[in-house]
Amino acid sequence: MKQLSMDNLRTFVSVIEQGGYAKAGEWLGRSQPAISLQIKKLEEQLDRKLFTKVGQRHVPSADGNWLYVKAREMLDLNDSIFRALTPAPLSGRLRLGIPNEFASTLLPGLIGEFSKRYPDVSLEVTSALSRDLLHPAQRDKFDLILALANPADSADAQPPVSAEIVLQDEMVWVGDRNRPLAGDTISLVLAPDGCMYRSRVIEQLKQQTKAWKITYTNADLSGLAAAIEQGLGVTALARSSMPVNLQVIKHPSLPYLGKVNICLFNQDSQHPVISKTLAEFIKTRLVRGG
Repeated sequence: MKQLSMDNLRTFVSVIEQGGYAKAGEWLGRSQPAISLQIKKLEEQLDRKLFTKVGQRHVPSADGNWLYVKAREMLDLNDSIFRALTPAPLSGRLRLGIPNEFASTLLPGLIGEFSKRYPDVSLEVTSALSRDLLHPAQRDKFDLILALANPADSADAQPPVSAEIVLQDEMVWVGDRNRPLAGDTISLVLAPDGCMYRSRVIEQLKQQTKAWKITYTNADLSGLAAAIEQGLGVTALARSSMPVNLQVIKHPSLPYLGKVNICLFNQDSQHPVISKTLAEFIKTRLVRGG
């Protein structure tokens, strides 16, 4: 069975609507000889003369005018099928809330990869403590929140909230391998009050007899890392958020810190497709380790 070329039909329609071979070529990004060849192939296939030349103009013949109506209908149907079945490009603004430590480790590569694939999506990122991101007075300011939560079996578990647990991670002691623990007192560099790591560290250290003190406080992970590299002490983090320039520290005086849930709170009703897409990006990078 014979098949009409949609490409040839589009060229034919463009010649009529643009007013000539040259303008159709400009419209389609093709040379005038290429346009002429396509029209010739269509005429040969249909065994009909579709244009007559009047001066320098190509005017549709009676058969050309009849075909134009049918070709326009076929192209409209073709284009509507592709519009219906081809996902529209993602676009819009998305407000992401993310803990400080993940903003330093997860975010840079994530944002670069996501923005390259979806350049029309504008990301507005805020980094803060998980507690602050999830506070009722702040939570509605975000479309998607990555936050830490205590496991359900933990003594300090948070009230149940609508969240997807992406990863149950190990909380580890983090320090500089070139600066081993020394002395009778454990020196700590920690985030401010309200940080889950800080609470867990203090809770566990209170259950043993080893002396400890907080030597430095900073909400920013880069500030904590700099303090550790200067020998001010050790800190605690989820293993997946540990910077590459620091190491897991194990020592008899450092107690086991348990697990922590890394959760996603997707509450965007305005751009659900964008939120879901970014959430999948975050989950993939967390599960595969960055």
